[in-house]
Amino acid sequence: MSLAPPTTPAPQTKPLPVLHGPWPSTAPWARHWPGPVHPASALTVAAVAGAAVVTALSLPLDRPGVGWLLTALAGLAAAIVAGPVQPKGGPPPLVIRPRYRPGPERVAWGTATLALFAVGTFRSAGWLFVLCLLVATLTGALALAGGRSMRSIFAAYTMPFIAAFRSLPWLTRGLTRINRPAGGAGVRIAATAGVSVVLLVAFGGLLASADLHFASALESLVPDLGIDTVFRWVFVGGLAVLSTGAAAYLRSAPPDLSTLDATQGRKVHRWEWAVPLGLLTLLFGAFVSVQAVVLFDGDEPVRAFADEARQGFWQLSFVVGLTLIVLAGAARWAPRDKPADRLLIRLILGVLTGLTLVIAATALHRINLYTDEYGLTRLRLLVFWCELWFVFVLVLILVAGRNLRAPWLPRVAIAAGVLALIGLAVANPDGVIAERNLRHSNQPIDLVYLGNLSPDAVPALMKLPPEQRACVLRAISDDLRPGDWRTWNLGNARARSLINGQVGSGQGWC
Repeated sequence: MSLAPPTTPAPQTKPLPVLHGPWPSTAPWARHWPGPVHPASALTVAAVAGAAVVTALSLPLDRPGVGWLLTALAGLAAAIVAGPVQPKGGPPPLVIRPRYRPGPERVAWGTATLALFAVGTFRSAGWLFVLCLLVATLTGALALAGGRSMRSIFAAYTMPFIAAFRSLPWLTRGLTRINRPAGGAGVRIAATAGVSVVLLVAFGGLLASADLHFASALESLVPDLGIDTVFRWVFVGGLAVLSTGAAAYLRSAPPDLSTLDATQGRKVHRWEWAVPLGLLTLLFGAFVSVQAVVLFDGDEPVRAFADEARQGFWQLSFVVGLTLIVLAGAARWAPRDKPADRLLIRLILGVLTGLTLVIAATALHRINLYTDEYGLTRLRLLVFWCELWFVFVLVLILVAGRNLRAPWLPRVAIAAGVLALIGLAVANPDGVIAERNLRHSNQPIDLVYLGNLSPDAVPALMKLPPEQRACVLRAISDDLRPGDWRTWNLGNARARSLINGQVGSGQGWC
């Protein structure tokens, strides 16, 4: 019989409850982003609410304008001030994260996002601004979540959309946490806001009635409080809470995607990829050989070759784009452990990339011929710009083939595309199209198409003869419908000034 005292079991420490449950096991990044440990801070809740109010008051939904830039600045400010909350008492958290400090790369992505939103302040071309907004979703996701490889970049791009809904309970718990210990801080904040509104309405009404100029300025700033305005405020404010809350959520608990960057795909046998890509290389070589014979022959008339170029350009552009996907798949699945494998990769992918460059150059040559013959349009300019980006990415692939390892390539390719889009906005594409078509002498000037351009083209269109200029400016002036301060941009202001001067100088419409 043992005389040892009975041992008591060690006390079980109950783990702290996680604010948000783990990601579903099907998510490939479920282990890399557990979410914030604590509720949102008071500063974060206030920043998200302030950004939502600014967005509801300043965002124009129907056209570009300075309101988009103000919305981006408000969202950026909310993302900057958001941060993890440290508990004031009790046991320490199971996961202690350091204060998040974005690196230079994420700062650059954030700056690019702000620049894309700022395009609406300077350019009135709606198609260009929509394209900038779509690209801004990618640069904004990279600024918040990071990402280096294609897999982690895809994960980073989807995270803000999911974080938008996960941020709602996080912000709600933060608001409850603020109100509970402060003895009804939420009620006091609402009372303060109510008193502020009453004072502004009372004294603003008196001052407006005392001076007509102040009343006019106040009327331009204060919108008409109709049902549609209130509905738009609620709708836009709700979207702003989701988007800004997602940014604050990611800022408070940034994900760790480094393991996704280090993950390599399953490798296939040497001949499983070398045979199909080798046959594709032979096909590309045959096409390039035929193109060389046609180019040096030179018997085909320019007009006939331009018509043929119109048909073949789109196919060649798709060929270049699909080849980039094929090259990315081969780089992921092709084995490279043995020297023979590495030699085969360099040989086949190098030759295939070089031939694709020749095909891309052929496509650019064809679109140049067709543009010289029939003029420049938005679609032709945009596809030409994309083709130049394809060429740059192919050159990057050739450079990366030296070491067979290029973790920088996806980010550099995306950055080049973003810079190309910003450069296109700086170049004023509608103005470039107008100038190019005015210098075009092979065909009559298409006044109907010029009249469908945005007001950004008005400075270039002033070179038209008086009768044609009046007709085109009349068509463009229909897009210069009056708006408030939210829809102001430089392109509209310049066009309105030139058109008013045209009418004021006695030049009538056609």
